[in-house]
Amino acid sequence: MLYNISNIKKELKDLANLKYERALIGMSAEFQYVFSLLPAIFHFHDPKIPGYINEDTPHGIAYYHLPHEIEKQLKNDFGFIPTANAAKSEISALYSMGSTCSIGQSVQSDLDIWICIENNLSESRKQTLLQKCRLVEQWAEKQQVKLTLFVVNADRFVNKHHECLMGENCGSAQHILLLEEFYRTANLLAGKYLLWFAVPYNLTINNVSHPTYEQCVNALVELKLVNREEWIDFGPLTGLSAEEYFGACLWQLYKSIDSPFKAVLKTLLLEAYSWSYPENRPIAYEMRECIQKSETKKNIYLDSYYMLLDRITKYLIEIKDLERLELIRNCFYLKVNEKLSQPNKAASWRRDVLNNLVKKWNWSEQRITKLDASNTWKIQSVREMHEILLHTMMTGYRNLLNFGRRNNLDSLISPQDLAILTRKLYASFEVLPGKITTLKLNISNNLQEEALTFIHVKEDRINRAGWYVYNQKPVLESISGHQYLEYSKYLVKLISWCYFNGLISDTTEFYYHDADDRDNSKINRFISDLKEYFPIIVPAATEEQLYGPCEIRHLAIILNLENDPSSNLELEYEISKNVLNYGKKELSLVGSIDLLYRNSWNEIRVLHFSGSLCVLEAIKTLLNRMHKDADLPNPIEIFCYSKYLSIEIKQQIKKLMDECIELRLTTTQNNFTQVKPLRIDGSSWYLFFERLGVSFHQFENAVDFYGAVSNNKVQGRPLNILDETDELPKEIDSVAYEGIIQFFFEDTNSGFDLYILNEHNQVEIYRNCNGTKENMVKDINDFYVLSDDRFTFTTSSSVNFNLPQFYQITYNDVGKREIFLLN
Repeated sequence: MLYNISNIKKELKDLANLKYERALIGMSAEFQYVFSLLPAIFHFHDPKIPGYINEDTPHGIAYYHLPHEIEKQLKNDFGFIPTANAAKSEISALYSMGSTCSIGQSVQSDLDIWICIENNLSESRKQTLLQKCRLVEQWAEKQQVKLTLFVVNADRFVNKHHECLMGENCGSAQHILLLEEFYRTANLLAGKYLLWFAVPYNLTINNVSHPTYEQCVNALVELKLVNREEWIDFGPLTGLSAEEYFGACLWQLYKSIDSPFKAVLKTLLLEAYSWSYPENRPIAYEMRECIQKSETKKNIYLDSYYMLLDRITKYLIEIKDLERLELIRNCFYLKVNEKLSQPNKAASWRRDVLNNLVKKWNWSEQRITKLDASNTWKIQSVREMHEILLHTMMTGYRNLLNFGRRNNLDSLISPQDLAILTRKLYASFEVLPGKITTLKLNISNNLQEEALTFIHVKEDRINRAGWYVYNQKPVLESISGHQYLEYSKYLVKLISWCYFNGLISDTTEFYYHDADDRDNSKINRFISDLKEYFPIIVPAATEEQLYGPCEIRHLAIILNLENDPSSNLELEYEISKNVLNYGKKELSLVGSIDLLYRNSWNEIRVLHFSGSLCVLEAIKTLLNRMHKDADLPNPIEIFCYSKYLSIEIKQQIKKLMDECIELRLTTTQNNFTQVKPLRIDGSSWYLFFERLGVSFHQFENAVDFYGAVSNNKVQGRPLNILDETDELPKEIDSVAYEGIIQFFFEDTNSGFDLYILNEHNQVEIYRNCNGTKENMVKDINDFYVLSDDRFTFTTSSSVNFNLPQFYQITYNDVGKREIFLLN
């Protein structure tokens, strides 16, 4: 086949025009307005036009011709009349990418645009262009359009620049795969065509083969088949590694927290790509070959989302995974969002394509109707979809890990990016006994229930003991045989699950029943307190928060909701008023404590304690989750639901908690242990505030107590005292935190010392280690990422994304140790 550049240009132009028209069909007038004006906004730069900064702001798009209707809009809407010589060309091209212009575009879709520039633009002027982008995004937001603009250098992928982790560029997580997605989904809005599509798919020009992409490009230029100035070149899709598949999959898991249906499609596409590794033939290659063979009508005109579905479908059929095949069809249908069961007067090419697909899939009308009503789903349907999605993503992740092991994967993703990504996943996906699982599918508009009934089952019954919640009124005929929504051993966790998952509204009626006929008003009071103190929607955790140890933010201490010793109390006015040792019987009036808190990773946790020692157990557990340099939680709220002496109980427990938190967060001087005595339920107890934790002990007499303290023989201490040669630097106390493994490096003349605190703050010390810290950090991270012990994936609850934390111990100018997070 003889090389014909004119045919390629025509195919690219026709395809761009078709996709541009498709992008406008079915969209809001505001979207159409912003989308059509974007090229003119970046071609011209004038105070009358949105985004103006100063005269020196880069502007002008190569080969841009202003359409007559856009010229009229500029004049009518902004009073701007362009002149013939108004623009120079400092911007190579504008490309939309992602779902825009594809069948995957819907009225909810964001608009992602690449502002493509050459590398001869100075850094200061590039920053000015970025400022203009932010102003244009704000203008679009006022039009109710979610627009994100990226300024991308043409040499970004050739020189492997890495941008900010939290944006779409995803830091070090992926490189060539991001370029492949761009080539696969990009559509020209204005400017130069992509040179990659002009380079022969087989690197052969007029029957002469060339060994590399670069040599083939040079030959095209030398033969005058291509004028380099007419094209923008982001480089070839070579060097795609096993490491990048892993990083990209991890990134898609991260994205799935906010966009699960789109992310599961992308995750499965990566899995499909890895199936044929090391032979790489991504969809972008298939598109380029079709363009060069003038076969652009294939796959509904090389629609990127349609081709994505087709590639995943072929892969899942090949491996006989029909369960995940059904799921991705559901995800694709929901992503397109055409609602075939509902009449639509306007013609829609997306609707026609989707109609053909569901007929091919043999879908029933009932199934289509259920999916179309997804925005009205209640918690049962949302949870069912959540579990299927989570299982699918974890299965894909396990398959990619196995792929990585087969190929001796050596992760390219940086330890810092890896820590941030995995902690976000850990906070969102990991199932733990005291953790509130929140279902974040963004699929239903309203999960609120009209009525919720909380029923308690005692021990020695057929059903397991604990609390059950039903979305029914407590009428025997409706409750019996009806599936409960959720179960928990403890009431606070069950109510919190309902609240944080949006089941509770201002009009929800609550019913509360158990065999003890407790005061039903408690639940209403607790829910009212919960609404007032805990917001459901909070800002996302920042990179800095995700990289650091998690800290308790909002904390509520809930007293006597389940077990109230005061309910049968005979009040005594002249004996001890200590609520932990009340009256002549020396009773503790605190029978149950629940700690409900949100941490800096935005996890919501509930811890329950009951019995006469619940106060001691709660204090120990709470304080051991605070490292010494932690910020104080937001004002701590104490909710008390006692029948009698509620105010006194609340005040005294508040005072005790404040004192204990202050002792914990105050640096212990000279490594001494501080002790706080307490009289509880007729016995003497002692809280020990030590370097790395808090413990409590009971002693029969003063001799035993002072002997234990003087000889350091208190049992169950978090840290055994080390001898002088193995002393743990006391500065480590400031960041020591239970529940996470922490590594501390301290440089020496012959290498470095390594101090390790495990999840329980137990210490190991290694002296004079060899090698480099960078390699050790990387090896440790890789071990925790790929270890079968950490990732069994048999159920969602077995996933553990919580990676270790790394610190460097240094010395300042006056020889004092300081501790910094390792980047």
